[in-house]
Amino acid sequence: MPKLFKNFIFFGGIIIIILSIIDLSFLSLFPIYLIIILIALYDIKQTKHSLWRNFPVIGRMRWVLEELRPPIRQYFIESDIDGVPINRQLRSLVYRRSKKQVSTIPFGTKVDVYKAGYEWIGHSLKAMKAHDLDQDPRIEIGGIDCKQPYSSSILNVSAMSFGALSANAVMALGYGAKIGNFALNTGEGGLSRYHLVSNCDLIWQVGTGYFGCRNEDGTFNADKFEEKSKNENVKMIEIKLSQGAKPGHGGILPADKNTPEIAEIRGVKAHTRVDSPPTHSAFDSVQGLLRFVKKLRDLSGGKPIGFKLCVGRKEEFIDICKAMIELDIKPDFITVDGGEGGTGAAPLEYTNSVGMPLREALVFVVDSLVGFGLKDEIKIVASGKVLNGMHITKALALGADLCASARGMMLSLGCIQALDCHKNTCPTGVATQDPRFSKGLVVEDKKQRVANFHSGTVESFVEILASAGLDDSAKLNRTHIFRRLDQTSYKRYDELYSPMREGDLLQEPYPEDFERFMK
Repeated sequence: MPKLFKNFIFFGGIIIIILSIIDLSFLSLFPIYLIIILIALYDIKQTKHSLWRNFPVIGRMRWVLEELRPPIRQYFIESDIDGVPINRQLRSLVYRRSKKQVSTIPFGTKVDVYKAGYEWIGHSLKAMKAHDLDQDPRIEIGGIDCKQPYSSSILNVSAMSFGALSANAVMALGYGAKIGNFALNTGEGGLSRYHLVSNCDLIWQVGTGYFGCRNEDGTFNADKFEEKSKNENVKMIEIKLSQGAKPGHGGILPADKNTPEIAEIRGVKAHTRVDSPPTHSAFDSVQGLLRFVKKLRDLSGGKPIGFKLCVGRKEEFIDICKAMIELDIKPDFITVDGGEGGTGAAPLEYTNSVGMPLREALVFVVDSLVGFGLKDEIKIVASGKVLNGMHITKALALGADLCASARGMMLSLGCIQALDCHKNTCPTGVATQDPRFSKGLVVEDKKQRVANFHSGTVESFVEILASAGLDDSAKLNRTHIFRRLDQTSYKRYDELYSPMREGDLLQEPYPEDFERFMK
């Protein structure tokens, strides 16, 4: 028996006896003392934790401190600009905008402007008045084969499923989207009544599990898809090939989040862990993908069809571009997700080390489409840590047409970055199916905050656009953004990422950066 525990029993017992002689009320401490002894005896006998065996009771403090470490670091230790995955400065900005509070800051920047990686936009001496610009810039999505093009906001809600999010969170996002006239992506979990109740614009995401349009064996069901895709709220359909959180892995719905209601919507067994396959069963080639795009467009009555991917092997995307020309089938949009992860829970190795980061992926996809003469017909959606107007500006300067935000929208709902998204214990009721927590998220209050965050962020983007002397987001390009390389040097985006010329990939000689992928 450890010496520390022996001393605790001896001296603890002596102290209680002495105190009880002085005042009998101290006898009430004896049950607590007994409980501690029983815990200590258990710790000594158990074999799973060596720390408990060697330091009974006291050794348990390690687990307590580990639980307290994230909130202590977040609230008392980390600086405003060093926190991860989203620093306090950005989180606070989202909170203030969602509450319509003052979003300006005093006394200059806290960012080290001479540190490598710092980025800025070059303003113009011919700056325009922001209020003279379109305050709700919109992008029409739909190519020549699309019969029902969609006029989209420049910022929409990125993919998050009912199941990953609570019903109240989904409804608040939907009502917020309705107020602000922007779209909500359903995520791969399928269409639910919570998506439809707000009557907002929806982007229905069809993933590898085909939730909501699947047969019992998990394969695609065309009849179910056709019925749901023709819902008037569904404005676009997005085929999910991969996501930034875990590319090549497939989505995960933990068993404790898979309620009977969610299981019915998805067409799976309740209270079981649901792993989406890493690849689609409806097609097995790039030609098959494009034929699937055409099939969904026909089944939906001509609505915009696109696909979402986190870029992996470059030659595979090149193959998709070649197939677009060969088959004369093109998606109406492509969503590019950054490999830096998102709201989805994922293994550490996937979040940290799999998939191309958003900036490089965006440049590559845009340049590939330009090189094959396809960019004019296909809109690009940038998805990944879009939290303010400058994030939108940088994505559009690289060639995106519009953006989608998931984490920003979650923060506007009241998310405190507790990092409990995968445990079903989200304290703010955003990412949980436990009614004890989800009841704390009041839809009537949060829906307006979602709309406020969207309008404030778009307003910020318009102001930046005006400062650059531009009156249209389509005029943004790589010459407008600068990036610091070290203490004494910086370059423009166009110097770091040389723009592709129209049609350069249609014939040899190919640009040097693309030659090996083309061959």
